[in-house]
Amino acid sequence: MSEAEGYPGVGRVLVIIPTYNEAENIRKITSRVRTAVPDVDILVADDNSPDGTGGIADELSTADDHIFVLHRTGKEGLGAAYKAGFAWAKNKGYDAVVEMDADGSHAPEELPKLLDALRDTDAVLGTRYIPGGSVHNWPLHRLLLSRGGNIYIRMALGMPFRDATGGYRAYRMPVLDAINVDTVASTGYSFQVELAWRSYKSGFRMAEVPITFTEREHGVSKMSGNIFKEQLVRVTVWGLAARRDALMSRLGRRPRQSSTWP
Repeated sequence: MSEAEGYPGVGRVLVIIPTYNEAENIRKITSRVRTAVPDVDILVADDNSPDGTGGIADELSTADDHIFVLHRTGKEGLGAAYKAGFAWAKNKGYDAVVEMDADGSHAPEELPKLLDALRDTDAVLGTRYIPGGSVHNWPLHRLLLSRGGNIYIRMALGMPFRDATGGYRAYRMPVLDAINVDTVASTGYSFQVELAWRSYKSGFRMAEVPITFTEREHGVSKMSGNIFKEQLVRVTVWGLAARRDALMSRLGRRPRQSSTWP
């Protein structure tokens, strides 16, 4: 992508796709992104996948100058992969980044909706749980777990978002700079909650757009009980800290300062 190109009203956009053992999916997802929005670039952030995903991504990059590959030394979690991708985007001068799963659960065909909304906002969350959004091929217990988790997040943190855990979203680069994304401690799916929470607390303009989430057809889901527990514990700690600070402010005391977020 040349300096003069970009998505109208947004600028140069990088779609970051973290991968670990996504050999069955990486060709298809990159092709769909390139077809849906030819004006964006793609960064495959591969965690040294033993199934050869990184090698396939290299082949795709050689054939298409809109596709790039970031080879990482090992599996360090979703959050670490995204942070590395954000740093790469900043170094290359992109104006915005998009988070997207490699397994097809996030439809590239819906990417224009996110980028159109980003024209008037600082961050856009793709949302399964507002009118127009939907979830396909999930068992009932997983859907209830996700919906219940998001209700708890709204109650604990006071954020208005219906889907703070979703991984299909877009940020303008100044947001990531302002929230000091390098200090985000979460590594699993709570990484998404922490980014939304920091952005919301910092007063950025944020919007939700409906998306259709479809469970992967190939490969193995990375979700686990430990990931959910990490998310629950972190949200509870952040919520208690926010209530403590609010109480101290009402009492005319200065909230406790911390060198890290949230």
